[in-house]
Amino acid sequence: MRLARHTMYTKIFGALPLPIGGKVLGISSLKFFRGSRHYTPPVKVFTDDAEIIEKDYPEIHICDLPFEDNTFDYVIADQVLEHVEGNPQKAVDEVQRILKPGGTAVLTTVFMYQTHWGPKDFWRFSPDGLKYLSRDFSKIVECGGWGNRWLHLAMLTYRKVLDWEVPKRKLSFTRWLTETNDERFPTATWIIAKK
Repeated sequence: MRLARHTMYTKIFGALPLPIGGKVLGISSLKFFRGSRHYTPPVKVFTDDAEIIEKDYPEIHICDLPFEDNTFDYVIADQVLEHVEGNPQKAVDEVQRILKPGGTAVLTTVFMYQTHWGPKDFWRFSPDGLKYLSRDFSKIVECGGWGNRWLHLAMLTYRKVLDWEVPKRKLSFTRWLTETNDERFPTATWIIAKK
């Protein structure tokens, strides 16, 4: 798996009751949840009968989702919030609106990260910022961030450091970098919240 997402997905998969069933909306990619050439989840993520709908942002605008209230058991918006052209609170409120009572939102984003395409890059969110945006949910299941000063130094030196693969072997600089976390320097942030 790529360095930028390794710890984040490890924490998310550890906090979710896997495998996920019911009706799931994935906004802007479930490739890491389903598995890709860069990552194989450690466990089965979705049940065989899960109804999965995948949409890309800005194909659908997260601030005006074309779904009825109380439609989904899960909404997973992966690396979307930083690209919202509009009010990010409206985006989170829309996710909450389309969740069934007791449904779960998984929102991932970036904090200390270079400007990047998507098609535009507007926002950055700390874990506290994500908690604030999700304050109307009934429960925060998991909220966190991952990064460290050494990662930021490496990003200044090697432009593509976040695309490095994390080796399986324990004794490597890349694995050490991935397993080192300093809450003061989050690169990736995430929240799992229940409606």
